[in-house]
Amino acid sequence: MDDSDEGAGRAAPPRRKDARRNQETLLDAAARVFVAKGVDAPVRDIAAEAGVGLGTIYRHFPTRADLIIAVYRHQVEACAEAGPSLLASSETPHAALARWIDLFVDFLVTKHGLAAVFQSGNADFEALHSYFLDRLVPVCTELLEAAAASGEIRSGIEAYELMRGVGNLCIGADSDPRYDARRLVELLVAGLRRPH
Repeated sequence: MDDSDEGAGRAAPPRRKDARRNQETLLDAAARVFVAKGVDAPVRDIAAEAGVGLGTIYRHFPTRADLIIAVYRHQVEACAEAGPSLLASSETPHAALARWIDLFVDFLVTKHGLAAVFQSGNADFEALHSYFLDRLVPVCTELLEAAAASGEIRSGIEAYELMRGVGNLCIGADSDPRYDARRLVELLVAGLRRPH
């Protein structure tokens, strides 16, 4: 290998990093548009929000289903990656759990129209539910176990059960301004505390 080959090898990772960052920017923009206008929002609105042309979106995501799946996966990954980071940076494991549950609520409440899309019978959408559970249940389990080990919360709380309860509290939160799902979820998380 000569020096020019070695230099070319070093130049490739930044391009991949830039491409990944550009795709994340696009997915974040699509998520914002989906929250504001639903998943049926025109692709041109997503392109405008992301500051890219329509061709860029279609090159990465040939169909609306591809884009919806990518946005969903992107948000699941962000929620999954936040757990260990919050555990490392929060004052207590219970504080990390509470902050992570806030992120989880944001994730759930901002899915305007996705429920109907996921019930469409599309096998790709059906696989997302398993992906969601596979990525997030272990993160929630780690947070619960850390908070229980520190004596802050009761032990024996199952992550799936807690996540399902939070999800149930979030149903309808996007369509009823009088319903404050976040307040009820805060009460649920406070209720996990071990009695003194």
